[in-house]
Amino acid sequence: MKAAEIATKQGIVRGIVEKGAVSWKGLPYAKPPVGPLRFRSPQPLEPWDGVREALTFGSICPQPKPDEAGLFGFESPGMSEDCLNLNIWAPSDGGSKLPVMVWIHGGSFVTGSGSLPLYEGTALAREGRCVVISLNYRLGPLGFLHLAPLGEEFESNVGLADQVLALRWVQENVAAFGGDPANVTVFGESAGAMSIAALLAMPSARGLFARAILQSGGSQCLSSVQAEAVAAAYLRRLGVDGGNLERLKTFTPEQLLEATAGLQEEPGMPALPFQPVVEAETLPMLPLEAIRGGAASGIPLIVGTNHDEGGLFFREASQLMQRPHFVMSINAMTGRTDAEAYGSDYPLTVEGQAAMMTDLYFWRAALELAEAQAAHAPVWMYRFDWTLPGHPFFGRAVHAAEIPFVFGNKPLLQTLGVPAASSASHLADQMSRAWLTFATKGDPASEQNEWPRYEVSDRSTLIFGEDVTVERDPDRSKREKLFGLSV
Repeated sequence: MKAAEIATKQGIVRGIVEKGAVSWKGLPYAKPPVGPLRFRSPQPLEPWDGVREALTFGSICPQPKPDEAGLFGFESPGMSEDCLNLNIWAPSDGGSKLPVMVWIHGGSFVTGSGSLPLYEGTALAREGRCVVISLNYRLGPLGFLHLAPLGEEFESNVGLADQVLALRWVQENVAAFGGDPANVTVFGESAGAMSIAALLAMPSARGLFARAILQSGGSQCLSSVQAEAVAAAYLRRLGVDGGNLERLKTFTPEQLLEATAGLQEEPGMPALPFQPVVEAETLPMLPLEAIRGGAASGIPLIVGTNHDEGGLFFREASQLMQRPHFVMSINAMTGRTDAEAYGSDYPLTVEGQAAMMTDLYFWRAALELAEAQAAHAPVWMYRFDWTLPGHPFFGRAVHAAEIPFVFGNKPLLQTLGVPAASSASHLADQMSRAWLTFATKGDPASEQNEWPRYEVSDRSTLIFGEDVTVERDPDRSKREKLFGLSV
């Protein structure tokens, strides 16, 4: 391994060269958001003297242990409020004006980090000759508690503000790593994709990226009324009211986490209590409405879902809910009131519940977002269908199953028990190439992959399965019933 030193605007950082790529890990992009900066928008980092080692991942935001920890070999580098850091991978032979891909992780806005093995950027940087960046942002109450109404010492959507500041850091520094600040693609999955939908609508994020990829997540956020109810319930748990607000800056991160346990079971709570909120200073409109109105005009998108998204969340008979409870849950997750109208279309089984979640929560959101943006910029739609029968995770095309394919992470696939000789290896090449082609030129189609744009006239969708094929308006009859003839 060789050392690689780069001069950023804040100071010199030292990374390592290995496996055909060079990486710099745990680079801070903001001041530690602690003490008086807790629950405030992040502040730009001050310069340092000397050389900063960037050889290991930085701390991640305090969080419960994520469900995927065991499956994907997650080893936390440690938790701390001082978690605003990012990781960079670039080709070891250098370059300039390379395409830049910035990954925003998922985890329901309460778990996750940019250092998960799923997001290893070596192969993508090496094979695609691009700069890959993953970042951490504040989660749970530290990042998504709606506190702006409490006064100037508190703000809202600070987790999104973290992402915006990280993207500003990329604009200022990525050229030093060989990247082109004018050619930045943001891509993310689940809560990461929902974050990107919000970024597309946020005035503060305009001009910070050229294109975006949203995997298994669409436009979703809380109204200010909902978010105020969440904040009030959470503050009651902490014993905080208008007379002692200063205590919010003194609790330990562990105490703040403990107060979240069981919060979503309280009456009237949304399924995801911590998520972006519509509020005047940061996100003044519902993202979908803003995108329909042209807020993201000129930004090409890839949008897609997996065939069996809900299968990750509903796997056992013990998870089966009575229909009224499940309908209520779907309405709470989607922020709508229409799930009952479709309930009879899905059998009262684990598989039926999983399918209902796939269609109403994931697929509908993807279609709405794609059609909203298609009037203002090119859009491409995909569906990930690949499975490995009998495999405990890849037996169905569940939520997050596409991620190692997007990153071209074949070693991880083999670690997870996917045979090297299976079709997965070829599919990983095709899928990562499509993402890289899009990041390079703003269009994922290539000589190897036909991928027509998504237009309302035919709704072309690329299916990533055993073979990669184009389908026009897949599941049309279901779509028409769920969304009407237009959406």
